[in-house]
Amino acid sequence: MATTLVRPRTPRTTGTAPRAHQALRHLGPNWYACVMGTAVVANAGATLPYQVPGQRVACQIVWALSAVALAVLLAARAGHWVHHRDQARAHLLDPAVAPFYGCLSMALLAVGGATLIVGKDLIGTGAAVAADAVLFTAGTAIGLVTAVAVPYLMVVRHTVEPSQATPVWLLPLVAPMVSAALGPLLIPHLPQGQPREAMLLACYAMFGVSLFATLLMLPLVLGRLIVSGPLPLALTPALFLVLGPLGQSTTAVNQLADMAPGAIGAPYAGALGALAVVYGVPVTGFALLWLALAGAMLVRAARAGMGFTMTWWALTFPVGTCVTGAAGLARHTGLTAFAWLAAALFLTLLTAWLLAAVHTLRGLFSGRLLAAPR
Repeated sequence: MATTLVRPRTPRTTGTAPRAHQALRHLGPNWYACVMGTAVVANAGATLPYQVPGQRVACQIVWALSAVALAVLLAARAGHWVHHRDQARAHLLDPAVAPFYGCLSMALLAVGGATLIVGKDLIGTGAAVAADAVLFTAGTAIGLVTAVAVPYLMVVRHTVEPSQATPVWLLPLVAPMVSAALGPLLIPHLPQGQPREAMLLACYAMFGVSLFATLLMLPLVLGRLIVSGPLPLALTPALFLVLGPLGQSTTAVNQLADMAPGAIGAPYAGALGALAVVYGVPVTGFALLWLALAGAMLVRAARAGMGFTMTWWALTFPVGTCVTGAAGLARHTGLTAFAWLAAALFLTLLTAWLLAAVHTLRGLFSGRLLAAPR
């Protein structure tokens, strides 16, 4: 018996408000990657070992852009849930979209960290600490929930095959690592004693949550590439997402080592300082290997005609975490090589951000990026 597929009727849009509501229907959680990628430019640029005149001012402008983008996107996503609950639920049940819910946590955390790193120059330290405390708390809570909820949905509700494994699956697992890397910024603003030590150890606990979850998931991603071949062209930039947990974990151990002497006694403070180098150097080495592999695959995809999609934002935040990781190693080892590496990676980050931002604005103005997916 033949089956007739009936396309659901699209509600008539009479007036500006209904049209605006319809424009939000296909606004997915992946859009938070724009905020993450913008905020990390400010974070990375302000913490580079090398500073040029006007660099901090430029970082302040980028931070302001990320804060505005976050506010606009939070309002738009709230409208999405209010007016398109069916689509929002469909996103949660779609194994290709659900992992992007981890981006909400990382967007909140990245903007919060940038507020305390460079935003304080404009709004004052007190306001920056308060803003970061709110964003860090919300981002961490959402990240921990997402790190459990998304894998749970993948197990009990999603239907996936090994050939569907992509680096996107890492997104909900990386969020606690971002908390571990940015949480240390708040430690000096806490009362001395147990509050600082508790914050330090909580960040290390979240470091472990993300690290071991990533170690379990990463073999699936690499195995899929070897057995099933390259990702589809549009997904190729997602290969750079693997750099996220690598660069962010290196950033985390270095940031935590900076704060350990004022938060925990000997001999742990010294041991944690050694861990920053003993862990960070080998992980950075693997990150550079993966960067070379992902870069080669990206060139291959570009030569095959890869066009712009929102996955291009995967070229920003993960590379930014490698910048901050290399900068931390330069700080703890004193090696100029790591300082140069951080600078080279930052130039790569800046180029990727400019390309992604320009194409995103062009797609927004044309309406293509908010149209129904084909």
